Amino acid sequence: MQRNRRARWIGWLAWTNAAAMGLVLLLGATVTATGSGFGCGESWPLCHGRLLPPLTAEGIIEYSHRLATLVSGLVLVTLLLLVALERRQVFARWETRIVAGLLVGTLLLQSALGAWAVLAPRYPPVMAVHFGVSLTVFASALLLALVLTRGETLAARRRAGTPPSIAWASWGLLVGTYAVVYLGAYVRHSNASLACLDWPLCQGRLVPELSGPAGIVFLHRLSALLLTLALLALVTRLRCDPALRRERPDLAGSGVLALGLLLLQSATGAWVVFSRMSLLSVLAHAAVVTLLFGVLAVLAYQSLPVPIRARQGRRAAVEPVQLSR
Repeated sequence: MQRNRRARWIGWLAWTNAAAMGLVLLLGATVTATGSGFGCGESWPLCHGRLLPPLTAEGIIEYSHRLATLVSGLVLVTLLLLVALERRQVFARWETRIVAGLLVGTLLLQSALGAWAVLAPRYPPVMAVHFGVSLTVFASALLLALVLTRGETLAARRRAGTPPSIAWASWGLLVGTYAVVYLGAYVRHSNASLACLDWPLCQGRLVPELSGPAGIVFLHRLSALLLTLALLALVTRLRCDPALRRERPDLAGSGVLALGLLLLQSATGAWVVFSRMSLLSVLAHAAVVTLLFGVLAVLAYQSLPVPIRARQGRRAAVEPVQLSR
């Protein structure tokens, strides 16, 4: 009974941590969209040199982002301590150690980049990387929650195997999505979002002038189109291959969900243009790409093979039961 209660606490903290990391990312997008980056002046981690922020909209928004980052970090520390103390056999898995390490490392990097954005001049490439790192933080938190709450189920599915071409395609799509997101974040932080006031055309042309802000926006849209076609090809393979559909329905499910989110991402991108960057459209665009990157990270993880040592350990644990029968 007590063990089940601890397991529920670990699961609750793991999913709370993932939700908190997603909230941190959306609050960061709100800071950018509302121009509240200097709502706390040039001091960090304090706000204008004080513990509490001034009663201004910019100060409250920026301070809320910092406070959410702190709270999510404390939730993560509590979760990892509880896992290490109460579920050592789970924490001993290489997946748990790697994902937890990636989460801690990227969270620290995210905080460092946030401090840099306040204490140093705001370079668009650095700000774009900051958003990309935030996506990695959320994806790591999501994977950690899945490993801690559904680790055995995921491992059992992965033991069925994955063709190497599917694994390479899944990881390639994840890296490609990061590149597309970086371009989108660079467009936003370089104030080029409305260089094309129409969609899907740009300045009324299929191929606009490729220099300047319009060229950056066109490159972002073209890369998003190529990403969509690549994901569509992968989903078609997963859905049309009878063996894959029978043995690995989880891959097809994640692929279809990712494709739906990618199409929704394009729709919210058009909304950003037509609404002339309304706050709701910008936040919806950031929220959808966060979920998309998380789902693609799960798909890439699902495509990984189970290590030989883990398979042998599983087989050794099952054999005595079979012999006793």
